[in-house]
Amino acid sequence: MSQETELKLEVHPQDLAALLKHPLLKARPARRERLFNTYFDTSTLALRAQRMAVRERRVGRQTLLTVKTAGQSVGGLSQRGEWEAPTRPGAFDFTALVNDAALAAQLASVAWQLVPVFRTDFTRRSWVLQHGLARVEVALDQGFIATGNAQGNHRQPILELELELLEGPVDALLDLAHTLALGPLGQAASALRLLPANRSKAERGYALYMGERLQPVKASGLQLQAGMHPVQAFRAAALSCLAHLQANEAGVLHPGPEGALPDPEFVHQARVALRRLRTGLRIFRSALPRRFAAHWSSEWKALTNQLGDARNWDVFATEWMPELMESGQPASGAAHGSTDALLAWVQLQRRAAWQCAADALGSREHALRLLAFTRAVLCLQPADPTSTGTLAGDSLALWARAILSERHGGLRQQARTARRVGPEGRHALRISLKKLRYAQEFLASVLPPKRVARSTAVLANAQELLGRLNDLSTAHTLLGAVAPGPASALVVHWQQSLQARLEAGLFELPAMERSLEKAPTPWG
Repeated sequence: MSQETELKLEVHPQDLAALLKHPLLKARPARRERLFNTYFDTSTLALRAQRMAVRERRVGRQTLLTVKTAGQSVGGLSQRGEWEAPTRPGAFDFTALVNDAALAAQLASVAWQLVPVFRTDFTRRSWVLQHGLARVEVALDQGFIATGNAQGNHRQPILELELELLEGPVDALLDLAHTLALGPLGQAASALRLLPANRSKAERGYALYMGERLQPVKASGLQLQAGMHPVQAFRAAALSCLAHLQANEAGVLHPGPEGALPDPEFVHQARVALRRLRTGLRIFRSALPRRFAAHWSSEWKALTNQLGDARNWDVFATEWMPELMESGQPASGAAHGSTDALLAWVQLQRRAAWQCAADALGSREHALRLLAFTRAVLCLQPADPTSTGTLAGDSLALWARAILSERHGGLRQQARTARRVGPEGRHALRISLKKLRYAQEFLASVLPPKRVARSTAVLANAQELLGRLNDLSTAHTLLGAVAPGPASALVVHWQQSLQARLEAGLFELPAMERSLEKAPTPWG
């Protein structure tokens, strides 16, 4: 078995010509070959359920049988097991191919059930480059995925760049990707849109076969070990957040059929991933290089803000507007056409905000940001604790308790003063709640689970109330941007309705603040 380490990048069609002009690729002729691939599975898709792939690849007159196992993928960088050898078409001799006896037996037991599920057909241009201490195969694939099901035949284009590490350090793979992404001129201003991609051709093919639409993805649980150094814990947390962000980016970039309204959960989950990432940078700051923490905190904050308008309009259009529609018309009456015009205006603002979010996530700057951050995180190493004066030498559980104890104390103080400082104070308290909740989620695996659950429940309840009050204030502000016109009376009516709901919600603050002051700590 070989351990495949590769970096997959989506190429924007408009950047293909510039990529081929890159000095590293122009310096030597590319090897060109046409690859016809058929992927097999059982009728129940048993291999897909175990995140494995069985493929026959036809190259000229030769047929290769390939088995790939489940791996890890983040920032476009994936590592997984792979076996490949010449075969006869339709001859699934897994015993001869796979040197893992248990896996070979498992595959052999279903070999008779394997049927074609989808195929890929693409031209590959490849170069083998020496980059620093590494040898890397760079492959540019251009073609399509095709499949057929009860709904008919379907095709999806392929245009991606794969960098496979043949020998040398993984860091060289990321450095080469960054060099290629800077384009022929080697400048960030003219960089190419090479977006790290975590979905393999097999994953895309299965989704096409099943007719699956992209679904929003929530954060997965983080498992840390009590003996980890804080830097190691941060690396695990940061890569988890990056995977969470990328899992939702495609839903923002490709929101669905022409004219379809986007699923608001994609932007919401992307922002959650960014907030969690910024929280990780904050709570692990004492163990991280100062410039690293400051730079990346600023970078991810800027991107979070770029997605903010889309989230605000989503909440207004999908949560508050339906309620406001039920609140009736103003006493003076409003023409039905005015209501329709206002609704159309809201949807126009929402689509414009989504386009801004898509532009941010599909930009050259973001592509470079993802590559640079992934590389920087993987290069992080624990500093000598005797020279830093941090808690790096203690167990992660003790370190977590010290960090969370300080933050719980600060939250209680904020809760005592929240009522006196108005909307800004409530907003600041809500942000602090989110940060503390994310911090506890990061560190939950090294703390008593029942206490973490009780503490997090109190924080979640308070966060929900403050979030609702903040959304009401935001909705009131958004309506204030409507230009004077026939819908003015309706706008005023809706603003009055929102203000009444906000004032009613304020009566719940004292009880919430008391609960925060008495919130249980997540440690024993």
